[in-house]
Amino acid sequence: MQAIDLVAVSYLNTKPFLEGLYTYFPQDAPAQGYQLNISLDTPARCAQKLASGEARIGLIPTAQIPFVNNATIISDFCIGATERVKTVCLYSKQPLERIKTIHLDYQSRTSAQLLQLLARYHWQINPQFMPAPAHFEQELDNLDAFLIIGDRTIGLEARFEYVYDLAEHWVNFSGLPFVFAAWVSTGELSDNFLTYFNQSLAYGCSQRELVADKWKHLYPDFDLKHYYQKAISYELDAAKKAGLKLFLELSANFQPQKNLF
Repeated sequence: MQAIDLVAVSYLNTKPFLEGLYTYFPQDAPAQGYQLNISLDTPARCAQKLASGEARIGLIPTAQIPFVNNATIISDFCIGATERVKTVCLYSKQPLERIKTIHLDYQSRTSAQLLQLLARYHWQINPQFMPAPAHFEQELDNLDAFLIIGDRTIGLEARFEYVYDLAEHWVNFSGLPFVFAAWVSTGELSDNFLTYFNQSLAYGCSQRELVADKWKHLYPDFDLKHYYQKAISYELDAAKKAGLKLFLELSANFQPQKNLF
């Protein structure tokens, strides 16, 4: 039996993938000698585990792909967006032009990098960026402006006057979708394994309504069906590949503030 360590993002947006990996993959792959050891973590930690060799496959933030040795995208599925997603946002007590300082969520460098690119090239503002302190989620009312991602954003739009959805603003800026995370491997994988793996992801995505029903009890006021069917776009198609290419090109030519992480 070939055991392969896989790390994936622990947020709601990954649940359809996990549905496939936990229910579809075990149906046939073990008979062919494949076993997945799945662990869940924050986006930043997923990238670290892949880079360190703790995992062989990872759903990692796209900004980290150039910094992982031998990184190869192995799937035509991703965590992407063609419109607002509501779970990657800048929240502020002031309008954009009056923001002086923005605290950045430590859980994903892709979102932090995207925010800095939008500030420079789209909004044309020049705030000071600072790393958010540990457990800053519990002290949000004390911050003037901050980036926060994932499930922790749910319900925050009611608490802050100004909310800027990063995916929506990227689409307005570039005319292209955005890719937050992609499936990446650092080692060679057989075609047979990749077939099972991608069939599992496809199956999970086909079960999005079931997944929404399964998890809606945790977030009764959040429209999970819309989130899975519209807000998050899971296919890594040609338009998303173009958006990813542009994001990586802009990032390569951009010098962010130092000591943010």
